[in-house]
Amino acid sequence: MSFSVLLSTFANNILPIILLGSAGFALGKVLHVEARTLGRVVFYIFSPVLIFDLLINSQVKLSEAAVVIGFTVSIVLLMGVLAFLLGYFLKLERSALTAIIITTMFANTGNYGLPLVSFAFGENALPYAGVYFVTTTFMFYTLGVLIASLGHMNFKEAALGLLRIPTMYAVLLAILINTFDVQIPMSVDRAVQLAADGTIPLMLVLLGVQLTKVEISSNLRALQLSVGLRMLIAPALALLLTALFGIQGLARQGSVTQASMPSMVSATVLATEYQLDAKLVTAIVFISTLISPLTLTPLLVFLGR
Repeated sequence: MSFSVLLSTFANNILPIILLGSAGFALGKVLHVEARTLGRVVFYIFSPVLIFDLLINSQVKLSEAAVVIGFTVSIVLLMGVLAFLLGYFLKLERSALTAIIITTMFANTGNYGLPLVSFAFGENALPYAGVYFVTTTFMFYTLGVLIASLGHMNFKEAALGLLRIPTMYAVLLAILINTFDVQIPMSVDRAVQLAADGTIPLMLVLLGVQLTKVEISSNLRALQLSVGLRMLIAPALALLLTALFGIQGLARQGSVTQASMPSMVSATVLATEYQLDAKLVTAIVFISTLISPLTLTPLLVFLGR
């Protein structure tokens, strides 16, 4: 793994993400663009359309998708258990412990993971990354919310929250269209394609805007623990699990890359909503995103061999 190969991989796959993210960061700082409004546009329109487009044009078999879902659920749960055990051993306060569990379990598979998989491994790897993204989104808004609420919300309430997630409807609609071989009208197909093509750039700008709201935490032990687990242990565990699940080729590249992303930006929303250590969560998201090129670049080279 020569330096020139690492530099080329960084320049071709990660630098474009940094450039667009930096544009979003500057936009947020200079023009004070509201991340919540932009985030809602992505959440309710562009993200569901992208997933819908990926699924209806995908050659991924149902059996392959099921294996990727099993892999995703396994690594999310294992990372959560690991974060809990280590945090409990370090005697972290409840709010900090919950914060590191959330930020360790859930990675930024949307506005960072999907673009990176697209750049590094091409459009054919995107459906596998999309399956990972949809699965973690489902888990985040059920299991993640339950963990963050610490008993203040029951499973029924969390499950009802899924009805407000448009991506779930996009998945169901795509499954129905593929199952019954429905022909989509050209006007609708072109509208979907236009929106899907604009989703990834918009996601990257949103990522930059979201990172303008960072507050640095003084809880260095918890910060180091979560960032270390997310950026170092998660990729190693992902490689091990893909071997155990027999995942190969594009599915392996897409799944491992998604599992190795920095912490999910949406974790900051849960931190604010459920009185977790919000400064710690935002610091983990920012630091893990900041150092991610150092871990993701060699990983992409390794996966691309």
